[in-house]
Amino acid sequence: MPDWTQTYRQKLTTMDDAIRSLPTNAAVIVGMASMESQGFMGHVHHHADHFENLRVLSCLNLNSYDFCEDPQYEGTFMNQNWFFGPSNRAAAKAGYKLVEFIPNNLHQAGSHRIRALKEQGATIVYWGPATPLQTDSGYFNLGVSNVYEMEAIEAADVVVLEVNRNVPWIHGDTNVHISQVDTVVEHDIALPEIPILPPGAVEEEIARHIAPLVGDGATLQIGIGGIPNAVAALLSDKKDLGVHTEMFTESMIDLFESGAITNRRKTLWPGKFVFTFALGTAAMYRWLDNNPAVQEMRGGYVNDPYVIAQNDAMISINTALSVDLTGQVCSESIGPVQYSGTGGQLDTHRGAQKSRGGRGIIALRSTAKKGTISTIAPMLAEGSAVTVPRQDVDWIVTEYGAVHLQGRTTGERARALISVAHPDHRAALTAAAETLGYL
Repeated sequence: MPDWTQTYRQKLTTMDDAIRSLPTNAAVIVGMASMESQGFMGHVHHHADHFENLRVLSCLNLNSYDFCEDPQYEGTFMNQNWFFGPSNRAAAKAGYKLVEFIPNNLHQAGSHRIRALKEQGATIVYWGPATPLQTDSGYFNLGVSNVYEMEAIEAADVVVLEVNRNVPWIHGDTNVHISQVDTVVEHDIALPEIPILPPGAVEEEIARHIAPLVGDGATLQIGIGGIPNAVAALLSDKKDLGVHTEMFTESMIDLFESGAITNRRKTLWPGKFVFTFALGTAAMYRWLDNNPAVQEMRGGYVNDPYVIAQNDAMISINTALSVDLTGQVCSESIGPVQYSGTGGQLDTHRGAQKSRGGRGIIALRSTAKKGTISTIAPMLAEGSAVTVPRQDVDWIVTEYGAVHLQGRTTGERARALISVAHPDHRAALTAAAETLGYL
């Protein structure tokens, strides 16, 4: 049996040398969220003198990085991002020319951007975290994200892996052979974590309206945050639930341990948690490590609506910022200001509705800014991104109820949405609907 240790040593170098070996003009695709390339992203600004125009493509930055937040690096670095995190949001709001948003649906995010880069003649570099090498097999593992990472590796002109002993080994389409890798650097650091958000009273009320829409044997896609956590807490008495989701979250472990999730009745990949990335706590990452019950696949597969639809009784539960009276959903911007991203919301919403017995659910609090603003609005704010078009919308849920909009007229939609708006805003919404000609 071959030992790949010598090959590894030949490709191993320091972080600084690896960064300075990159072309002065290039597009560097880094890992996503919990698998963001913390070594590269935290060090690259120290080598600004080496670069003329370096584009760094990332998704949901969880940490703070000088190269995309300090205005002194304008013109040298540009963070092109599929889904804004807090630091990107702040840099964009400040007007720094350091970050650009890439409109996308998650299942096409990698392939579309890679194709655009190739059309531009860009040199593509992939730089992402990985487990230590299995010296007998020659394989690394990509850990808890494969949204676009494997696609980028296959398309890249240069592949650099940032070996981190804290990266868990995850079953699925996640293994990279050392023969595919040009350079290896070592950078041991804890993976980014996000806390478990306990639901408040409003989230719990929203969850009470969602839970009856989820039957025994359903396959779930659930996002993260107070509302999804509240929903999960109310599903513990369900039977034989399954998971096919873009993001694996802590609440799924809770439902598995309660016996509600078994994955046994799934139409597609029975017996397996199927996901494309995971984001949570260190305890969750340990649970996923070498767990044969999980299957991490590429985002281009997991989030393809036609794949999602192969799961009978597929239930997609996502959140939103605002919904207008015709059913247009905005989940990613505040007016023209990018707040987050489309992610997989439209993918999963469409896939669930194509599923036999499936439902696409959009949940939101009825108000924002301490009750002063209704999130059910006559029209979306000027410049708002439409994340789910009105012709795609299915169920809308607030703390005041759940309404089914599919196949309804604009007047029927307006009446239904006003019925689940906050009572303090219903009169104004009714007047606006009459002015707009909906009622």
